[in-house]
Amino acid sequence: MRKLSVSLLLISVLLMSVAAAGCIGSSSSGVTKAAQSKTPKEETLIIFHAGSLSVPLQQLETEFAKYAEKNLGVKVTFQDEASGSVMAARKVTDLHKPADIVATADYTLIPQMLVPNYTDFYVLFATNQIVIAFTNKSRYANEINSTNWYEILAKPGVRFGFSNPNDDPCGYRSVMVMKLADLYYGKPIFETLVEKNTNIYANGTHVYAPKEIQLKTGKIVIRPKETDLVGLVESGAIDYFFIYKSVAEQHHLRYITLPAQIDLADFKLADHYSQVEITLGSTGKTIKAKPIVYGVTVLKNAPHRELALEFLKFWLGKEGQKVFDQNYQDFLNPPIAFGSVPQIIQNEVKVEK
Repeated sequence: MRKLSVSLLLISVLLMSVAAAGCIGSSSSGVTKAAQSKTPKEETLIIFHAGSLSVPLQQLETEFAKYAEKNLGVKVTFQDEASGSVMAARKVTDLHKPADIVATADYTLIPQMLVPNYTDFYVLFATNQIVIAFTNKSRYANEINSTNWYEILAKPGVRFGFSNPNDDPCGYRSVMVMKLADLYYGKPIFETLVEKNTNIYANGTHVYAPKEIQLKTGKIVIRPKETDLVGLVESGAIDYFFIYKSVAEQHHLRYITLPAQIDLADFKLADHYSQVEITLGSTGKTIKAKPIVYGVTVLKNAPHRELALEFLKFWLGKEGQKVFDQNYQDFLNPPIAFGSVPQIIQNEVKVEK
């Protein structure tokens, strides 16, 4: 996989998208005192994360557990909760559940929902793109391509899915991709695929996702997070679904790529993407379409903050980059950090004000 270099263009795009997070006291961490003990200390890290991070995180956690026991004197276990990224943040803000780390598929959710009350820094670390995945069992599997996909999805008998926009960035990105397709192809694709089949609607290029999504027909299937749809397409319950390229690769699914003007992967097209925006009924917030960038933070009241920062350092370093590359997800080189960035990770990131 290619390694992304951080250009002036990328920096400018990201800076335009981020509201100032505010500066709160920074933290630092070193090797835990347990490293000096013969008996490893046992700790559990709680991670709320995007479903699309499940596969690389499992591998990364296995490697860190070995590193921590040998070098930090800690026997670490992980309590992972995969969900849509909006829901991951709301577990902290609304449900007040304890967590050490929150990792989202849309980095802007962290400054929007978690800064400054729950965290004072965040790191942008990886990118992705939206594709349409399917299997050999999917109807018209040998006909669909990057130019006729919307015609195939509209055919009678074809069923497709995306995740809930109110819970998951992949869901609201999928919906915005179909609105961007209107602009690119000059055809009413959003109306045909989305408005006729759900109560999600648009006024011009502004999309609205009601708090309670309703299905008008049996053509579309919606699930809380994007990875919930993998089994449905594998079993033939649906024919196609909108998903991140990395997830399609990890699950060995067939997929078609979409034009750069709509796949949310090209930083040079950030202004073009931003023509479309969506208001979420779950939060009341409006989100503009933008290039896909993942974010991660350690919470201020993390139960095991010192160990969580050690894991984040491991995640953002060469070990993490290797794991994400192996799992078909492009890693920012270097990751970009905002806010009161802890000293322990500063050598792994580029700090932006």
